[in-house]
Amino acid sequence: MTALLLLLTLALAFANGANDVSKGIATLVGSGVTSYRAAVTWGSVATFAGAITAASLTQGLVATFSGKGIVTNPTDAPAFLLAVAVGAIGWLMVATLTGMPVSTTHSLLGALVGAGLLQAGLRGVIWNALIGKVVAPLLFSPIASLVLVIVILPLMRPLLYRSSRYCVCVEKTSLATPEGIAFREAVPSVAVGEESTCSNAVARVSAIDAAHWMSSGATSFFRAVNDTPKIVALGIAAATALSLAGWHVYVLVAAAMALGSLVAGFRVTATLARKVTRVTPENGLVANLATSILVAAASRFVLPVSTTHVSTGAIVGIGAQGSGVRWKMVGEMLLAWLVTLPVSGALAAVALTALR
Repeated sequence: MTALLLLLTLALAFANGANDVSKGIATLVGSGVTSYRAAVTWGSVATFAGAITAASLTQGLVATFSGKGIVTNPTDAPAFLLAVAVGAIGWLMVATLTGMPVSTTHSLLGALVGAGLLQAGLRGVIWNALIGKVVAPLLFSPIASLVLVIVILPLMRPLLYRSSRYCVCVEKTSLATPEGIAFREAVPSVAVGEESTCSNAVARVSAIDAAHWMSSGATSFFRAVNDTPKIVALGIAAATALSLAGWHVYVLVAAAMALGSLVAGFRVTATLARKVTRVTPENGLVANLATSILVAAASRFVLPVSTTHVSTGAIVGIGAQGSGVRWKMVGEMLLAWLVTLPVSGALAAVALTALR
């Protein structure tokens, strides 16, 4: 059971990567900056880096999602943690296969509550702590990201407009020999300037696109920083029993998250990139900046926010300012968020009953 718990922890990390890599890269695809494959690869690299970094930044979240402070009598018993893992994984896999962006944080929370209720009834959950430390940040985060985008997008538009005229160019420079004969330099040079100055470039990328790539990587990085300790919390007990150090679990979880992103990160990315609103490089950049700021701040103060909620709120925010929002799709996503808690909780309760 201990070995199975570690395997299920890695399965949860894989499912998290498959569903959540979209939150950082959807605007890259939706705005036409790059292809699905390139975006998913970039998001996977940033996810791995963020997951490794989490080992030294967010230890407080490990305690929260191992049940301490949420469940009345938290236990490291494999049966309890296995049930939580089954509850979270079950709903995440269903959502990912249907292309629906849901929250790993929500799924884990629902599974913890479901297992806690089965273990000790209503007294098995510390409701005040649950609402204050976990539920409130989860509810506040999408509203905060929507408002932040609505505020900063108009302020940044003049800067974005001016920046769109500039690009980073790679070109081969003509040089002269001592005899005065011009030739092409074999080594390319990099120049920054207006589009009109890059007419001879062999490759170019606009300043907006370059910033968009960086903001996308930042979102994927900070998303992994916030999510990794929640997943690691399930595997710590198993790792201890198997004589593995804590950093071993972080490395394994990071690798599983990156693999999930690469193998199965396309469906949910398509939903956020194409089905919510029309995304441009400029407003996609702003959405990623807002998401990165909020998720980084939440990780700094050990708040378990959902990157799914934050990034979706940011994307809806850019749509609400001109390009329009497909509210039917948003409604379907909200419904998926609402059923996440009860479904993952029910799956965890059933699993705990069977394991007992």
